[in-house]
Amino acid sequence: MTKIKNFLPRIILLSFFLIPLIYFNGFYYHFYVYLSSNVITGIITQQWHIVILCILIFMAFLIPLSYRRKANWAEYGLISAFFISLFIEMYGIPLTVLFASKYFFTPGTQLPPNIVNFYFLGVGFGMDIAMTYGAFLMIIGMSIIIIGWIKLYRSTKKDGLVTDGIYAYSRHPQYLGFILIILGWLFGWPTIITVVLAPILIYKYVRVCKKEEEEITNEFPEYKEYKENVPLFI
Repeated sequence: MTKIKNFLPRIILLSFFLIPLIYFNGFYYHFYVYLSSNVITGIITQQWHIVILCILIFMAFLIPLSYRRKANWAEYGLISAFFISLFIEMYGIPLTVLFASKYFFTPGTQLPPNIVNFYFLGVGFGMDIAMTYGAFLMIIGMSIIIIGWIKLYRSTKKDGLVTDGIYAYSRHPQYLGFILIILGWLFGWPTIITVVLAPILIYKYVRVCKKEEEEITNEFPEYKEYKENVPLFI
């Protein structure tokens, strides 16, 4: 029954992940321009109020994890380092530009065309197709985390496992949400930091899921049956 319920979400997610292949040229050009630091002509710098605000917003998404399991500050420290370094580079000091532009910058290289433009806190932003795609991944990830958090919060006074609601479709929706957020930043802002740290973080959270399940199975034997009927992520 769960496999049938998960069929539509899987199809939607799979279709969404096919977008980079459909628009391969736009995504390739986006990655090339950012990783080669040809984005130097359009980068935002010295906007420390945006740096601080973004760090606080995304760090807040670590709070819901405490409702699922005991906080592991080593894990929190890794994801915190990712967000802090990411936003410092995005809106503070562009480290990849400083490191790579000396060797790879090509005068006259045009940035990918923006399909979304807006102002936020007095700063103009533009997003090409890859950045817009990354933003949608992050929105989906944040929504999943919030839905999972609400479900767990409402169940804090109840004993036993939470297996209904979004947890009837995914054993670890909040970790799925974090992985989608990390992938969103990787697509939207491919730099030295995201390319190196994103795979490490995803691997780390998959291991956390496995470790958490061992702990839960020892405490709740019925988790084994739940595990057989509900997929790890989706």
